[in-house]
Amino acid sequence: MDKFTRVYSLALLVGGLAVMVSVFYEPPVVSGLNAQLKSNKTLAAYPYRFRVIDVTAGMATITTPRTAEFPTSRALPLLYPELRSEGTDSAAFLEAQQEMARVQGVARQLVTGHEDIEGVTWTLDTKWLRDNGINPDLVRTALSDTK
Repeated sequence: MDKFTRVYSLALLVGGLAVMVSVFYEPPVVSGLNAQLKSNKTLAAYPYRFRVIDVTAGMATITTPRTAEFPTSRALPLLYPELRSEGTDSAAFLEAQQEMARVQGVARQLVTGHEDIEGVTWTLDTKWLRDNGINPDLVRTALSDTK
């Protein structure tokens, strides 16, 4: 192998490793918070997994299945398929909505209980939407079309 090929191969290897580290690295505070969320019995029993994806300046960003972009009325039937035939004013739907709020509150409380976290911001879990057959770009487009 000539010198150019060795240097080029080494540069590709270093570049590839840098990309892998940037994609898969999770800061210790984020991984610790996610381990806490994962081990909580209430959250473990819920059909959606809340995850911390970032901590910046004391603010934790947590994924959620519902936001203004994708309201509870659309998220709950994905979490509970039996609600697909229910109206949003049915007792079962209202109970599921209250449970979602309660469980999301548990996630918030666990995360804000960490000494470095002052608050929480919620972000729509676009991966979860894709996994459930919903294109997040279309959700955002539909929301902007209504403004």
